[in-house]
Amino acid sequence: MLLLYNLGLRVYYVLILFFSIFNKKAALWISGRRHVKYAPFKQCIWFHFASLGEFEQGRPVLEQIKTNHPQSKIVITFFSPSGYEIRKNTPLADAVYYLPLDTAKNAREFIAAINPTLAIFTKYEYWYHYFNELHNQQVPLFIISGIFRPKQVFFKWYGGLHRKMLNFVSHFFVQDEQSKQLLQSININNVTISGDTRFDRVWANAQNPKPLPEIAQFKNNQKTFIAGSTWPADEELIATLVTQYPDWKFIIAPHEISEEKINTLINLLPENSATRFSQISNLTSQILIIDNIGMLSSLYQYGDIAFIGGGFGAGIHNTLEAAAFGLPVIFGPNYDRFKEAKDLIAIGAGFSIGEEVSLRKAVSALANDTVFYDDASNKAKDYVADNIGATKAIINHININ
Repeated sequence: MLLLYNLGLRVYYVLILFFSIFNKKAALWISGRRHVKYAPFKQCIWFHFASLGEFEQGRPVLEQIKTNHPQSKIVITFFSPSGYEIRKNTPLADAVYYLPLDTAKNAREFIAAINPTLAIFTKYEYWYHYFNELHNQQVPLFIISGIFRPKQVFFKWYGGLHRKMLNFVSHFFVQDEQSKQLLQSININNVTISGDTRFDRVWANAQNPKPLPEIAQFKNNQKTFIAGSTWPADEELIATLVTQYPDWKFIIAPHEISEEKINTLINLLPENSATRFSQISNLTSQILIIDNIGMLSSLYQYGDIAFIGGGFGAGIHNTLEAAAFGLPVIFGPNYDRFKEAKDLIAIGAGFSIGEEVSLRKAVSALANDTVFYDDASNKAKDYVADNIGATKAIINHININ
């Protein structure tokens, strides 16, 4: 199985190399890993994140460790360009790198260079050679905000190598009881149900959000529909709402902000109805398109209803950022892998839609029934508030000298 794992990684690398010829993200993935000199540390704490979402998820633990142990060096690695390129200059770290491809040689050399005293991986990312090398070097490895599902390879008859990876982990901090039971079913008992650190992150953000004066001026005290991390399938549906709610403002923050993608979105919308944030001059426009990265978590403070993108593709993006501000959240049908989405639906604060008719029905109920809206809003905010505390549970368990 290890032979197949190593072969699969090399095939993956060749594919990325091929796509890098015409795909910007693939090109960054390749170039960011070439000719890198790793700053040597006598010791450090190593945080690894798959991408930007996992960085924000693990950030409360990172910030608390940095506060409690200001003398400790912090090294951050990312697998994806969407995390590295945005957070490569974060003041929370002494060094930020792309994670080298998971080979035995790379794992030995990288870990020897940064010399971690402990490693913390957030939610996803299980790499055999890195986990094995940390285990061989007796470096404690923690998984935080972990979540497991029965369909994952760890719980299949052919998942022996992946189960071996799990045995290299010193302790798992998981989001729910199901994850704990699944791990125990394969004889892994070093598990604590701590919850999801994203709740701590989004709650802290909602208590002290960054003011955005241009957004406040654009909103102008009007009801505002905010669509975050949208994809084309989401945007086609959202475009149908604009003429139905002429007294509402719409803010759309696409997941991809290339010139081509932004222009395609503008062409979906009623003529002359949209303004780009980078060119904001007409504050009386009905629609504002956010053509930058990094504003979304603060945008929601100006909203009344949120639409979370991705639900017609691989899966929805972060619903909790909006819910923390008391926004009822609407999203597409592909949310099964997201516990918080299921929870929000169950309590009446989240609404899954599949086409234009169901979207209009959900928005109409929230926009026209004050009692219904207030109930959904309060439940969304209370849900986030009731689930904070994962960071404290993790910090209390991890021993840092």
